[in-house]
Amino acid sequence: MTNPLPQPDAPRSEPMFNLPGVVLALAALMTGIHLCRVFFLSQEADIDLLLMFAFIPVRYSAEASQYGLPGGIGADVWTFVTYSFLHGGFVHLAVNLFWLAAFGSAVAWRFGTVRFLVFSAIASIAGAFAHLIAHPGDFVPVIGASGAISGQMAAAARFVFFRHPLGPFSGSRNHWQFPAPPLMVALKDSRVFVFLAVWFGLNLFTGIGSSAITGVEGEIAWQAHIGGFLVGLLLFSFFDPVPRMPRPDR
Repeated sequence: MTNPLPQPDAPRSEPMFNLPGVVLALAALMTGIHLCRVFFLSQEADIDLLLMFAFIPVRYSAEASQYGLPGGIGADVWTFVTYSFLHGGFVHLAVNLFWLAAFGSAVAWRFGTVRFLVFSAIASIAGAFAHLIAHPGDFVPVIGASGAISGQMAAAARFVFFRHPLGPFSGSRNHWQFPAPPLMVALKDSRVFVFLAVWFGLNLFTGIGSSAITGVEGEIAWQAHIGGFLVGLLLFSFFDPVPRMPRPDR
């Protein structure tokens, strides 16, 4: 009896959504938090949660003691990050999750989990500081991951245009491991310049309070977006584990 001919290996198919584990975990966490707020918390309990974990500029004013905000000194610190895990509605959440997947994935593949989380936290803090500077003493809570995601967008702009076309849900860890140009070189690239111009233009436009864009009632904290973006743009090189591209000779 003759041996059967060897069968060729079946072609491998790429997954439709190739997202880093840390991005999936963050998306699941933010979604779970929002579902719990909507379906399990009473209105009073949800307000207490917002007072405890949303970023509220009045905490840092001379009149803070008059409001009796919960959490004390601890909340004065952790709300610079925890506000990023809260959202104003399902549309607000969905928009942020889409941009987290599209831009955060490339950055997470490149940085690795720990660097990505620390980088995102710093962008979130920068966004909160920018909003605090623009709205000192304001009692309106700030919520949403947009500050952190804006930092991820800025970091992605530092490298994704220089080898592969930017696209949501694309790539893998090896896909994004190539040297990025220095900041001043990147800013001279027309694709990066157009991306920055469009990004800043849209955020300045939303500054007039167009709530229809995110589905959140009230003003959009566009200053937090810009704060996170600028820090992400400037701090990319400090977090990037890939050796830098050498500067071109003049």
